Amino acid sequence: MNRSDIKVLVLTGDGINCEEETALAFKEQGASASIIHIYDLIHNPKRLAESHILALPGGFSFGDEIGSGQILALKLKYSLGDALKSFIDSGKLVIGICNGFQALVRLGLLPKPFAERQMSLTHNRQGHFIDKWVELNVPVSKCVWTQNISNQSISLPIRHGEGRIVFAGDVSAQEHLFETLVNNQQIALSYTSDVNGSYQKIAGVCDPSGRIFGLMPHPEAAISEWLNPSGAKKSSTAGIGAKFFLSGIQYCEQNF
Repeated sequence: MNRSDIKVLVLTGDGINCEEETALAFKEQGASASIIHIYDLIHNPKRLAESHILALPGGFSFGDEIGSGQILALKLKYSLGDALKSFIDSGKLVIGICNGFQALVRLGLLPKPFAERQMSLTHNRQGHFIDKWVELNVPVSKCVWTQNISNQSISLPIRHGEGRIVFAGDVSAQEHLFETLVNNQQIALSYTSDVNGSYQKIAGVCDPSGRIFGLMPHPEAAISEWLNPSGAKKSSTAGIGAKFFLSGIQYCEQNF
């Protein structure tokens, strides 16, 4: 498949505010990215079937009134559930960034699609919103989206109030789930320090296939070195965030 033929659908809606940056990140890598409001997608689910990548951007969908990403997840589940399942079953890609990650978890797509929920995202350990650049490790994993930066240390910005990953059950059950994710190579990103109290400093996970990826940091806000907070690093070269989107696009080139 030619890169320009790869169709990316970037979801927007009430409170989502990173759709333009996310669409640009895909476009700069040569893919065709369209922004679509969730209500338009509900009324025309064929748009999803015609796409290769679904992106859920960051923001505060529906004001996070009953929990971050909760209302968005319910709308996707009850209005687009069958279309979304067909999309995933056909081997296509999904990425959820920040609020999009929260929605994917509450939708039940991570850490294992359509299974009993064992993971959630809740208020940061500090009890307040965090907005800063952080250091991350990218372990070797199955994640399609991190193949170009595997086994590296990188910096990305975070901006969230509910980014702390927690697992269900008692201590033993939580440890077992973590070991399962590690053994399955589903831990795709981790903080180098305890940024927000997230279990074992997890910053991003993928599903067992590696095609569905959720992360709290914002790669779309680091697609150029001009966006780097360090003046010494600013340049016109592509930033580390661009490599996430490139990895997803390359997978589509090779598999569709």
